[in-house]
Amino acid sequence: MTCDLLVAGSGAGGLATAVVAARLGLDVVLIEKEAVLGGTTAWSGGWMWAPRNPLAVEGGIVEDIEAPREYLRNELGNAYDPAKVDMFLNICPAMVDWFRANTAMAFIDGNLIPDFHETPGAAKGGRSVCAAPFDGRKLGRRIRDLRPPLRDIAPFGMGIAAGADVRHFLNATYGWASFRHVAGRMLRHFRDLARHGRGMHLVAGNALVARLLKSADDAGVRILTSAPARGLMVESGAVIGAQVAINGRERAIRARRGVVLACGGFPHDVARIAQLYPHAPTGREHHSAAPLANTGDGIRMGETIGADVTTEFPHAGAWAPVSLTPRRDGTSGRFPHLIERAKPGLIAVRADGRRFTNEADAYHDVMSALFAATPPGAAHVAWLVCDHAFQRRYGLGHAKPRPYPVQHQIASGYLKRGRTLAELANACGIDPAGFLATVAAYNTHARQGRDPEFHRGESAYNRVQGDARVTPNPCVAPIEHGPFYAVRIVPGSLGSFAGLRTDEHARVLNASRAPISGLFAVGNDMGSMMGGAYPAGGITLGPAMTFAFVAAHHIAGAPLPSSSFRKHETNHATI
Repeated sequence: MTCDLLVAGSGAGGLATAVVAARLGLDVVLIEKEAVLGGTTAWSGGWMWAPRNPLAVEGGIVEDIEAPREYLRNELGNAYDPAKVDMFLNICPAMVDWFRANTAMAFIDGNLIPDFHETPGAAKGGRSVCAAPFDGRKLGRRIRDLRPPLRDIAPFGMGIAAGADVRHFLNATYGWASFRHVAGRMLRHFRDLARHGRGMHLVAGNALVARLLKSADDAGVRILTSAPARGLMVESGAVIGAQVAINGRERAIRARRGVVLACGGFPHDVARIAQLYPHAPTGREHHSAAPLANTGDGIRMGETIGADVTTEFPHAGAWAPVSLTPRRDGTSGRFPHLIERAKPGLIAVRADGRRFTNEADAYHDVMSALFAATPPGAAHVAWLVCDHAFQRRYGLGHAKPRPYPVQHQIASGYLKRGRTLAELANACGIDPAGFLATVAAYNTHARQGRDPEFHRGESAYNRVQGDARVTPNPCVAPIEHGPFYAVRIVPGSLGSFAGLRTDEHARVLNASRAPISGLFAVGNDMGSMMGGAYPAGGITLGPAMTFAFVAAHHIAGAPLPSSSFRKHETNHATI
């Protein structure tokens, strides 16, 4: 088999590269290791960090490039790469603009979503976009190839989008408008299950992948599933294709313009985890929420032919607290705790019963704080704790809120319950004296909506994740009325940060920092341009889509476009 460009991996980075390259006139083959398409992207929230994007400008949010540049300079520190940062900040608006104009992609804005930290250059909104909901029926037979939403967070396999959709589901038993919304969503979902075997109202990362798949099919990309790459083909120092297992038989796919690696990083590569994650000395103490098939194939293939890997990042993964959900077959799911931690009436404690962080902060920051607070040799675990009213109102991990029952979660041991705080501490193995003192101290200030120890609810990011109906602080309420509940959290991640070293054109570099001809990396196979920092939500998918756009233009020999929205930006600035 021959083509112009071979892309390995079907997450946002791989699919976006394939779509853009095909639209630029190249013959593109995309291969996927698994039987389903979408990678980690299909399980994600689908948000992309894209400062100065056209949706923000159309919403009246206009900023100079120097503001996000200053923010990244402060956040990334020594990892700040001026060439990559400038490429990203200059091209991400054009990327959003191009996909809107030339593909099946449509976006919704994140104009109310703030950056994670309030360092110089931070914004309180306008730097994020997400794929708009998509009708899966438009994919035709291709819908069978789309990875379904993550079962641990999708009730009955139904995706729920961040923002208004989540709020309606949390409020379904508290107001008629939300009840009608949820009832309508549930009825449509069960109708789709009966007719199509899966939900067809696609949101978040599932919508992003579906729109890219529709765009890839429209552009003539040849897509092969259950086709893992086995190794790269090199001639005269240049990558000219790959050996691929197709229908159980290894075949050579030659690519005249080269190969793009987009295999999803190494979230389940035990050996590399042991090498790069200090909290996982055997590689098995870490529990990523990414698909199990993401085992570092692309990075290993690059290394085999001399590619350099970034090992210097302070954080080699995108940390997130996860809880292990027992399944009937004896395996465990990995539930990422992304939503409930900022709601009022929850704290996190270690085995000594003491808090260690602002639980409403970003998921990466919460895990980083747990790593720092854990004594040498101790397990990196903690407990999320709440009272009965909180659990019924917001849920706690996989134990969903009213009207879902929780008895089976208690019976399985996933959800711990105690009639009193002391009883809960004993059930969890938490020091009772330390725990009771911690809750008493927390409650004293929480009754006034304050948290002087860790400052819950004082940042814009905290507040937007809280419950706006709770005053004076949307993130703080006392933990007072039993029964009380707890869920054990362990080290997890949404993906990996370390990866193949690249330049600003996504060309893979060797140990001498010279490009390897014909080899490119995007998504989590590319060492993150954030250098192990996590300044905002969407800093994986935003750069993945942007550097896919850059790589495709470089491979096709096409000039990178500027955004057509800039005339609107000028008009807004003039007004």
